[in-house]
Amino acid sequence: SVATDIPIIIKLINALYECDYKQYLHAMVEVEPLLHADPYLHLHAAYWMRELHILAYKQFLDSYQSVTLQAMADAFGVSPDFIDHHASQFIAAGRLTAKIDKFGGTILTNRPDQKNAQYRDMIQKGDLLLNRIQKLARVVDL
Repeated sequence: SVATDIPIIIKLINALYECDYKQYLHAMVEVEPLLHADPYLHLHAAYWMRELHILAYKQFLDSYQSVTLQAMADAFGVSPDFIDHHASQFIAAGRLTAKIDKFGGTILTNRPDQKNAQYRDMIQKGDLLLNRIQKLARVVDL
């Protein structure tokens, strides 16, 4: 298999599986040159690295309702500013469902459940239906 040909990939996967985020980030650093060296993947290396970060952050935050930036930084082996910078980018892009309380130094997770997602979907579809009915009513009145 391909994974046995590239042992760093096994190290990366095992670190994520075992929730060893410090080791995971070290493995990511070792994987990045492999992505840049590959003729097909080098154009997508930044995307892959971003997605690997998001995957680890999501897995870590799923266990908590709130966690301090310092605790998360300790788990990942980086500074709180690094976590703050990256997490804020992912939150702003809508990739992480959380909020950063800069004053309290915490990240508050916001897990949307299935009912809320269905409710939002129903409201959006209802709004579209009302708009179409109003347009149809205007056409009929003419």
